[in-house]
Amino acid sequence: MRVKPEARTFVALDTPDIERARVLARVLAGRVGGFKVGLEAFVAFGPSLISELRGLGHAVFLDLKFHDIPNTVAGASAAAARCGVSLLTVHALGGPAMIARAIEASRAAAAPGSAPPIVLAVTILTSHDDLSLRHVGIEGTCADAVPRLATLAREAGAGGVVCSPLEVAAARRVFPEGLLVVPGIRPKTTGDRPGDDQARVASPAEAVRAGADLIVVGRPITAASDPVAAAAAIADDIHRNAGN
Repeated sequence: MRVKPEARTFVALDTPDIERARVLARVLAGRVGGFKVGLEAFVAFGPSLISELRGLGHAVFLDLKFHDIPNTVAGASAAAARCGVSLLTVHALGGPAMIARAIEASRAAAAPGSAPPIVLAVTILTSHDDLSLRHVGIEGTCADAVPRLATLAREAGAGGVVCSPLEVAAARRVFPEGLLVVPGIRPKTTGDRPGDDQARVASPAEAVRAGADLIVVGRPITAASDPVAAAAAIADDIHRNAGN
């Protein structure tokens, strides 16, 4: 199925300012695929933010990266499903039993007649590089680890994975049917950003060409003086340079 370029973008709503979050949600309604609610926003506002976003017609990607014993992750995944989120994340490093329980619990908790959330396994955070990966005890490179974890996630029944744009092609090879969601998106016109903690990045078109189904974009949209124009520029980059 052909996906409209604007529908590929999920905006990372990482802000402790509820009014800013509401403004972004209103002005971007119908212009992006949905919103990603991560730790900062969820801890600040809780499930009420999810309700507000859904009320504006947005799909919600709950990105809390559950990583705990299987029973605890199952409970959290069920709670997320009851909130009506479309996507949720667990850490692939939690292992296949944890991933499987998240899927089982979220399916059981989804409202009758509604689709359960797609459970995505986070592979290696985009803030890591090969050196920092070794510092936390993972041997090999990011390029080695991502397809290995994507294979684990596929075998556990996950709906897809989250990975950096640099490894998305490798993830696609081992998980061809999976939904591949890619953060670390930086439009080429953005330039250097002091304090940016993303280590493995690419442009929107580069990520889609490599195999991304959805991209996650935060600061290039949320910190822009005109978020609508910034979102439109990303969709245009995909349309003109990725053949989508």
